[in-house]
Amino acid sequence: MQAKKNIIVLATTNPGKAREIRALLGSLPLRILTLADLDIRTSYPEKGTSFEKNALGKSLFYSRRTDFLTLAEDSGLTVKRLAGAPGIYSARFSGPRATDEKNIQKVLRLMKDVPRHERSAQFICCLVLSQRGRVIKKVTGRVRGTIAFEKKGSRGFGYDPIFYYHPFRKTFGEISPGQKNRVSHRGRAL
Repeated sequence: MQAKKNIIVLATTNPGKAREIRALLGSLPLRILTLADLDIRTSYPEKGTSFEKNALGKSLFYSRRTDFLTLAEDSGLTVKRLAGAPGIYSARFSGPRATDEKNIQKVLRLMKDVPRHERSAQFICCLVLSQRGRVIKKVTGRVRGTIAFEKKGSRGFGYDPIFYYHPFRKTFGEISPGQKNRVSHRGRAL
């Protein structure tokens, strides 16, 4: 078993987020575990009013259940024309039985008649690193883009196929994971 300082627990049950974080931290001399690896089944009830408050709550909650460094994040899509929605409700924007596809379709429906110059959006990621109930570091990463008029690409997860990133002239759903990780909100935060 590696020393505790070489282990980090990802406080997420989202496989897409875990996959991206593992890829981004892969070159570091760390053993990366998930809540499932530690058989932690207790859920943190997200009640925060911001990405930072949700990430902070998750990080402290799960860091009290292990001796390892605990990295929690909260992230999502904010669309200016939708007054910042879906925001902290990104994963469940289309309702209690939300899926990525339903969420995408809801955003596209709400943005249907919005002209190109009013489709600005950004992904935001807040990360909090804690250990034994003590915050070590908080960071935020952002990436700006626009909402596409239709889905393009099948890579990534969540809203990636409708998030158009102007420097690449493609949606996040059309670019490789490596390209995305270099410019994404999560990549910038990490």
